[in-house]
Amino acid sequence: MEEIDVPSFFICPISLQIMKDPVTISTGITYDRESIEKWLFSSKNNTCPVTKQVVSDPDLTPNHTLRRLLQAWCTLNASHGVERIPTPKPPVSKAQISKLLNDAPKSPQSITKCLRRLRSIASESEANKRSMESVGAVEFLASILLKGDNEQQAEALSVLYNLQVSESALRSLLGKESELIESLVKLIQSSTYESRAYAVIMLRSMFEVADTMKMINLRPEFFSGVLQVLRDQISQQASKATLQLLIKVCPWGRNRIKAVEAGAVNVLIELLLDASPDRRTHEMAMMVLDMVCSSAEGRAELLKHGAGLAVVSKKIMRVSKAASERAVRILFSICKFSATTNVLQEMLQLGVVAKLCLVLQVDSGSKTKEKAQEILKMHAKTWRNSTCIPKNLISSYPS
Repeated sequence: MEEIDVPSFFICPISLQIMKDPVTISTGITYDRESIEKWLFSSKNNTCPVTKQVVSDPDLTPNHTLRRLLQAWCTLNASHGVERIPTPKPPVSKAQISKLLNDAPKSPQSITKCLRRLRSIASESEANKRSMESVGAVEFLASILLKGDNEQQAEALSVLYNLQVSESALRSLLGKESELIESLVKLIQSSTYESRAYAVIMLRSMFEVADTMKMINLRPEFFSGVLQVLRDQISQQASKATLQLLIKVCPWGRNRIKAVEAGAVNVLIELLLDASPDRRTHEMAMMVLDMVCSSAEGRAELLKHGAGLAVVSKKIMRVSKAASERAVRILFSICKFSATTNVLQEMLQLGVVAKLCLVLQVDSGSKTKEKAQEILKMHAKTWRNSTCIPKNLISSYPS
């Protein structure tokens, strides 16, 4: 291959490889289908990589002439080890998908067959996914989640997960299907591990585009369900989706309290005690813990847990600056609103005070340092006998 001159118009401008399925976009430039689909749809770009013009029409037109030239060139150079490029399978048409959806309600067997075919279609190409969404496949799958049996619901969730539903379609679901959230929560509580993971990822995606009222009116069962995913450690992806979901909904209404009542503090502490999750998971867990500890109920649960203060202190300067900042914020809330004599003594015995003193001496971020200094000043009288407390803090509080 190195000795063969490859015509430049056979090369995809994105991958710089010989095209296998050349398609032309609205700007007139031809690309390999896989590369341009990834550029436009997976990476969500809206411009032509070559001309930088906005791609007004996302439809891709197969360049049959160029493909035939490519295949002929491959055949001519077969003696040099060039393999012939096979004729690509055409994307499934919107009409074919519409017929599939219309025929599905005829019987339970038809629905199951339709769901399996939809999953196969979605896995073939980005173009198929867009066609499915445009003809109502997302709404059809949502109806299965509401009314289907367990097997059908699991299959529908799998298709939705692979479909990578657009923001507009997610908003449409939130607007039309008021019971869909409840159905997904039920699946989280009673389905297989795979379906539970898909359900929490779907909820995460929906709440990324949800309005405030949807988040304020969440039921306690919602929090019990999503926290169970963290308890069971189904997968790292499911845990991250759950934490992202909690970060999104906790600031609204009484959601912090509902999360605490569902056991969020204990679940988060146990997750933080586990060394196996990656840095980002620990950062998000600390973020959620900070949110729930802004409530009196959350702080009370943290202090009730035997490892609560210790695990928060341990995350300072051990994970990242972001985790350190959240840990110090949690300790600040405790010291400002829940600082009994026993709590302050426990902080001293566990080495929390020493850790806060260390924060002042290292590059831990200005906000973190400020909070740590405020905590130490706040209770310098109680901790005055601790050798780690700076003398200037002690001297500001006379005996």
